[in-house]
Amino acid sequence: MYVGFLASTQGGEVVAGAGLLVLEWGPSRGDPQPYRARVVNIWTHPDWRRQGLAREGVLACLDAARQRGVTRLSLGTTAAAQGLYASLGFRGSATEMTLVL
Repeated sequence: MYVGFLASTQGGEVVAGAGLLVLEWGPSRGDPQPYRARVVNIWTHPDWRRQGLAREGVLACLDAARQRGVTRLSLGTTAAAQGLYASLGFRGSATEMTLVL
């Protein structure tokens, strides 16, 4: 399942977005939760960056995951975005980060 979130101007121009891909993963010995999620498609128009829109999009994804009972999330990252994701609790390598809710 994919859940998407968009930010737009009053004129309707989309200036940022983020998505959550929920996957049926299956329970494991270490984690009985059958779902995992991946935060994807995080994007902000260059003219609208550094205004909190990416943070709002990721937070919307985290809320959607919680509402669905998902406790393990991952995302791909760049060096420029790593600080944002770390501030939200994600941990990991330079290109892949995870969060356990």
